[in-house]
Order: sequence, then C-alpha cells, then structure tokens
Amino acid sequence: MERVREALAALGHPERRFPALHVAGTNGKGSTCAFTATALQAAGHRVGLYTSPHLVRVNERIRVDGLDISDEDFGRAILDVLERYPSAVTEPMTYFEFGTVVALWHFAKVGVDVAVLETGLGGRLDATTAASPVVTAITPVSFDHMEYLGHTLAAIAGEKAGILKPGVPCVVARQEPEALEAIVRKAEGLGAPLWVEGSDFVIEPRDDASLSYRGPSWSLDGLTLALRGPHQRQNAAVALACLEALHARGVSVTLEAARVGLATARWPGRLEEVGSAPPVLLDGAHNPAGVEVLLASLDSLYPGRRVHLVFGVVGDKDRGPMMRALFPKCTSVQLTPLETSRSLAPALYVDEARALCADVAAWSDVDSALAAASRKAGPDDVVLCTGSLFLVGMVKARLG
Repeated sequence: MERVREALAALGHPERRFPALHVAGTNGKGSTCAFTATALQAAGHRVGLYTSPHLVRVNERIRVDGLDISDEDFGRAILDVLERYPSAVTEPMTYFEFGTVVALWHFAKVGVDVAVLETGLGGRLDATTAASPVVTAITPVSFDHMEYLGHTLAAIAGEKAGILKPGVPCVVARQEPEALEAIVRKAEGLGAPLWVEGSDFVIEPRDDASLSYRGPSWSLDGLTLALRGPHQRQNAAVALACLEALHARGVSVTLEAARVGLATARWPGRLEEVGSAPPVLLDGAHNPAGVEVLLASLDSLYPGRRVHLVFGVVGDKDRGPMMRALFPKCTSVQLTPLETSRSLAPALYVDEARALCADVAAWSDVDSALAAASRKAGPDDVVLCTGSLFLVGMVKARLG
C-alpha cells in the first residue's frame, strides 16, 4: 500500500475529491458494480466505474457514465501521473497499482460525482483500498487465489473485509457462517455498521417473475433484471442495499433510478450470448463457486440442450473442482491455451479431462478449439466458452 499512498499524495489526493462505493468479494463484484453504477447514472450523477480485468481493451477498466476512457484521455492521465510521481518508474509500481492511481486521478480530473470501485484481489492489500469510500460492500466469499488470501473461508473473508473503514457502513451478501463471522469480527473492531442480506435486506421473486426488494428504508416491487441468471438476484439485492446506503450517506438516488439501473445494466462476458444456431455463450466463471452458478444458469436458461465446451484455464487456478463439476455435463470439450504467460497448456491436463468426458480434444489455439466446438454443435445446442476471463476476452475479440 505504501507506493499507492505515496503516489496519491504526490497527486494531491485525487481519491478524496469524490465519494466512493468500494466492492470486494469472490464472485459477483462486477455485476454488483454494474447495477449500482447504472442506477447512479440514472439518478443524474456523473459516475466513475473502475473494474478489472478487461476483456478486450484495457480502456474498459476506467469508465465514466458508461463509456470507456478514450485513448487520448488515457494517455494524458498516464503522463500526468508519471510527471507528478516519477517514482512509478524508478521504483516500479505493479500494473494494477499504477492503473488504480491513473483511474482515481482521471475520475478527479473529470469531476465525477461518485465512483464505484471494484477490488482486484482480496481487499486488505488491494490498491483500491487507498480510496475514501462512504459505503463498502462484500459479495459472496468463496475459495479463489488461496496462495495469496489463505486456505480457509475465514482467512479469505478476513482479507476481503480489509476494505472496511471505521464508521463506514458495509453491505454484506449472504455468506457461509465462518466467512460471515470473520467479517462481523472485523466490523465490530472498526465500528463499521453492517447491512447483512437475509436480516437487513432481501430480494424475493414474485408470481409474475419480477422481484421485490425490502431494505431498512426502501421497498421496491415489480423489479426486472437486465443481467441473466438466477444468481443475479443476489447481486441485485446487494446493489440495491448499496444504493440505499449511499442515499443515506448523501449520494441522492431515487427509487425509480434504482429500478432503471437493474433493468438496463450491462456487464459483458457473464452469460453473454453471441450469435445464434448455435448460440455461443461467454461466461467468465474461473473458480468452483463460479462454475456452480454457471451450471445453475444453464439449467435455467438452456434446459435440456447439449453443451459443447471450449475451456481454458490459468495454471494457478484450482481446476480440479471446476472440471469435475462442468465436464461431465458437456457433450464435448475442446481445451485451448490462453494468451497469457499464466496459461496452463492443454497437454498437461488433457488426460484428466478425458476421464470426465468421452469427447475431449486439446488444441494449440483458441480459433481451432472454437471451430471444433462449432462443427460438433447442432443448431439447438450451445457452445460454451468458460474457465477464464482471458478466454472470454479472446473469443470476444474474434467474434466482435
């Protein structure tokens, strides 16, 4: 954190020039941020949104009012930071640290009214934790990045809860008991009020397939979600509670704006369908909990349809549980390398895959893997690309 704090001080503390919502968690962070940022924009605010990773272009990480930062503004912001903090080069910052500082500088420079910030990894030592939030949030915590965050849910949740600030309310999604206990312990130590899903706020389906939300002060009926999958109900609940907490902290949000945010938000690469006959489905599931959510969504959205999988994974992921859950449900599996040095070569786990699915092939590039899946799929089947957001970005770049 020292480099980030030094850089922000050299820049005159841009992070203090706007209120922020800071979101941590294992899964659902991006969708929650998208719902919230869209609603804040509908409420008339100029909204900065900082997320990671990007899918196709790094500009996607820094958005104002739904638009990616332009190349010109991005370049200017980078040069501004380097001019004011040359130590970024002489004592190199990490890619994520530098990107975070550039985002906070840009948001301050263009005068956003509020920013929505997604952590990269963890929370306690995440560069975004240098920001000044008026509300924080923690989406569901599960096993991921264990080599950095710990090997128990309590340890991982404790790292995520590192975003909490004294006296700043934190919205918490429904958690496993040991994860919630770690978050509560951290909150009590800081005097940070908690809004916990299930006790302080809830979202429930209605007979007409719409949703109803009940929070400490807000009640909304007839809600619809732009993002697909049953898991988005929980993300929407957390987003609404964040909006309610922001409103209570002076960031004005109307109920109608909240409704619009849920109904119009976009978040690419998460159950994103491109093409037709067969549809190509892109999903960034990259840990066991994400795969469980994906499988539930497939049953809900594509019941009874055969799935032809294009799968790529980075070497530091816990691939075994993902493969054991997903591969037996697929008619065919095409393994592909990823365009990153972290990629796991398909040859290293093709035998493992063949024990889980009868039709498995390993390919040298994503184009060959995608073409093979498309050849095997009938018009009523589904081609699913998952295992890593790197893979989703690669396919999106190819399919436009």
